[in-house]
Amino acid sequence: MVETVINVLDDRGLQRILVVMAHPDDVDFGAAGTVAGWTDRGIEVVYLMVTDGDAGGFDDNVTRKEMAALRREEQRAAAKCVGVTDVRWLGYSDGRVEATLGLRRDIARVIRQVRPDRVLMPSPERDYERIYPSHPDHRAVGSAALDAVYPDARNPYAFPELLADEGLDAWTAREVWFSGGPVANHYVDVTDRFDRKLNALRAHVSQTGHMGDDLPDMVRGWMTANAAAAGLPEGSLAESFHVIDTA
Repeated sequence: MVETVINVLDDRGLQRILVVMAHPDDVDFGAAGTVAGWTDRGIEVVYLMVTDGDAGGFDDNVTRKEMAALRREEQRAAAKCVGVTDVRWLGYSDGRVEATLGLRRDIARVIRQVRPDRVLMPSPERDYERIYPSHPDHRAVGSAALDAVYPDARNPYAFPELLADEGLDAWTAREVWFSGGPVANHYVDVTDRFDRKLNALRAHVSQTGHMGDDLPDMVRGWMTANAAAAGLPEGSLAESFHVIDTA
């Protein structure tokens, strides 16, 4: 039995959080309300998107190059809705991400640049109850990002070129938060930040514009179920995570 914790993790002393996601909009579906709470408390949050989301969208008249540029702009706009201004990109091909040593090095580089206390990432595990969060890119990014946290970013002898050529010292992140996986041991009540989450999702017009009035009901349904699992009062909305101590 996994112990469920609600909003009691110690955020004191947190200065920076790095969010590593596969595609534009991943963070907004899974964690935008939580991110808004972090930035409201003065914590710096940095987004790292592994792909540009060039395989997404529903308009056949938009080229893949145009879609990549559009989705970058949409993610920047969505980030502003929750107080994030630093959005970075690795430019991997959407739908073709693998947990390679190269990807681990690229993520470890950003961890050493940002020096986060906490890293949020997709779960590397498949969820057989809700299969769609377990996109292959999500699982690959989760696996590579977790390996980048431990052992790569903290080990000065892993990817020594990061130190020798780029002057990036080793860094240890103390926590990892998984989003979209089969296990949840932490829930964040984001009832009062639902509108900001919805605004962030609506900023991804190429992905959510066709949903219209169905989008709020769909998202509210997920978050109501999370709140119920957390034992929160009726009417509450929550986001769920699997939190791991990596210090």
